[in-house]
This record gives sequence, C-alpha cells and structure tokens, in this order.
Amino acid sequence: MIPLAERMRPQRLDRYIGQEHIVGKDGVLRKAIEAAKIPSFILWGPPGVGKTTLAKVISNELKLPFYALSAINSGVKDVREAIDRAQKKRFFDASSAILFIDEIHRFSKSQQDSLLGAVEQGIVTLIGATTENPSFEVISALLSRCQVYILEPLSKDQLIRLVDEALATDEELKDRKINIRDYGKLLQYSGGDARRLFNALEIVIDAFPNEELEVTDQLVEDTIQQNLVRYDKSGDQHYDIISAFIKSIRGSDPNGALYWLARMIEGGEDEKFICRRMIISAAEDIGLANPNALLMATQAFQAVQVTGFPEARIIMSEAAVYLAMSAKSNSAYAGIGAALKAVKETGNLAVPLHLRNAPTKLMKSLGFGAEYDYAHDHSGNFSPQEYLPQGLEGTKFYSPQSNPQELKAREKLKYWWKTKYNY
Repeated sequence: MIPLAERMRPQRLDRYIGQEHIVGKDGVLRKAIEAAKIPSFILWGPPGVGKTTLAKVISNELKLPFYALSAINSGVKDVREAIDRAQKKRFFDASSAILFIDEIHRFSKSQQDSLLGAVEQGIVTLIGATTENPSFEVISALLSRCQVYILEPLSKDQLIRLVDEALATDEELKDRKINIRDYGKLLQYSGGDARRLFNALEIVIDAFPNEELEVTDQLVEDTIQQNLVRYDKSGDQHYDIISAFIKSIRGSDPNGALYWLARMIEGGEDEKFICRRMIISAAEDIGLANPNALLMATQAFQAVQVTGFPEARIIMSEAAVYLAMSAKSNSAYAGIGAALKAVKETGNLAVPLHLRNAPTKLMKSLGFGAEYDYAHDHSGNFSPQEYLPQGLEGTKFYSPQSNPQELKAREKLKYWWKTKYNY
C-alpha cells in the first residue's frame, strides 16, 4: 500500500499547505509560477516542510517534464543522463524541464559542476532541496545562478489541518470513524515535519484496523513506542543507531558496523556526522593501539566531502571495517579523564619553578627555569626530572594497555622512569 504521506502529497498549488511567505497570495514564487517564468532555485529548510512536494507542484502547474535525482545515490553519470533526456525533450517542447536534486548539499564539487552548463544554457530549470545552509554546501558558481528560498517548519495549525484533511479526504481513511481527541503527541512527534506526522498517524490507525478509534495522547505514545521501527535521523533512533554503529566498531565486529552504517545511509543520515563519529571512535576506542586509525578516519572524512554520494558509501565502509578490525585501546581516553579529575580535585597547582619560562631578568632572578634540565643535552634525549606540580609527584594518568603498540611503549617507560610510575 502507498504510504499515507505519499497519498496526501498535493498535486496543485491550491492544495499546498504552508510556506505562505513564498507561495501565498503575494508570494514571490507564486507570482513566478503564475507568470510561467520560474528561475532555477534552491529550497532550504528542515525535513518534511514540503520541498519535494513544492517542486512537483510547480511541474504540474506549468506542465513541465520533471526529472528527480537524490544526491544520496546519484553520481555525475546520473546527472548527465537526466540532462540528456531533458535536452532531447526540448526538441518537442521549448520549455525547460525541471531537474529536481534532493539533498543537493551532498553533491561533491564535481557533481555540482556538472549542472552548471545545463543551467546556464536553460536546458533545465534546477530546483535543489537542502537541509543545510547552501552558502556553505553549494559551490558559489552554482549558487550565483540560483535564487534561494527558505522554507519554515509547519505551524501547529497547519499540522492539525493536515491531519484533519487526511481523515476527511484520504480514500483509505474517510470512511473510518476516527476521532482525534488529542493532537499533542502527534504534533510533538512530528516536530513540524509533515511526513513524520503522517507516519505517526498511520502507525496509530493501522494498529486498530476496522475499529472505531478515538485518538488520545496516551494511545499515540503507547502505539508508536511499540511499532516505530524505521530509522529517524532526528529522533531517538538517530542516537540509538549511531550508538549501535560505534559499539560494533568498539566490539571489533565489522559486520555489525556495516549493517548500522547501511541503516544510516539508507535513512539519509548526514555523512559528515557519521564520519565525525568515526574520528571520535578512532581516538577514543582505538587510540594508541593503532595511531593510524585516526589518520584513516580523518582522511575518510575529507574524501567523503570531496567525492559525495553514491561513492562516499564505499569510503565510509572501508573506514568502518578498518576501525572495527583494528586493535583497541582507550588508554588516552582514560588518561585525559584521570588528569581532568585530578585538576578538578586539586585546583590550580603552581607550575614548578624549573618548568617556568624566564623571558625577563626579574624572572631569572626569581629562579624561573633555573634548574630545568634540557632533555636534548642527554643520551637518548631524556632527563628524569619532575614534570608534575607539587602534590602530584609520581601520579600515573597514562597506563599502557596490552596491545603490541603499547607494550612497546610500556617497556620504553620502564626503561626511562624505572619504578617511578610502576609500569
């Protein structure tokens, strides 16, 4: 069955709810539609406020060919094929086709560059949709050729209107006896997102087929908690799934890591968020057991931004598998935690005089730096002087763990410091 959110997608402008500032009576975009002269533009706004719907409505109103691509799974080849189809269509229709790019901010520079010629020549009218600030995510050459319209979250009244219209007009629901006593939880779950609102309503209704139904806040809460299994990149599952991903890496399970990575990619999670978490995992969970892991994760972050989807999925999967298969150590994580705890407990302890800088004669006369022993003056570039403040002498914050890399470090520390830190 077609989801309720798709069944309720309006086809004409007079059925479109929200964004009055641009498509209302005096809205700039409505005037452009009425004049049948729309520019290339980018719709910037949060999820579920009608970006895709508005692009399709404009295509229907102006009776223009409509080609849609998602930046998550489309590459330069897909863009060029869509432009070729649009160009061939122009032999029979002088009007430019609409090329809709969902999540255009995910396109790499080369992917965005591939759009420039077609936009300049009028082969296509580009409509991009993004949840990110286009000033940062869209190349300047393309941005200069597009208007930017900001879409706002739907208001409480608009969301209620969407629910009421669904119950009154949808072919699957209009003959059901459904009464909404409380809208609160439905609206709370939606977060201003029409798609999430319809999904929540459909989950509740589907849980009680062929019954008269009175929808209360308690019913919504109980039903959604029991039945909501889809990925939700801005709700609780956003945190649950990234947690499962990181714990799979920490637990050295590449299969689990790949599965949760796929869940996030399929759910439209921001690839930069995923890569940032891999960088954190490389530092926190792998650390000094394999310092190259941090380099790997950082380079993956950079490569994903340069490449874009769909190829970015390969880079992220390579990084995830590498991190999962790497030796693990949280010694650096535990070490800084122990040091921070000591700072909070002991306050601002004085820096030992021999470690202080002495840029003036007065400071030198006060003994600043007087007994500092320059490590490079000694064999092995090491001097066994005290580097901690008075009161913390001999305190051990870093404890090497039992992996090949840190076992070598442990032996080196024993050689240098003998029994001082009991390594």
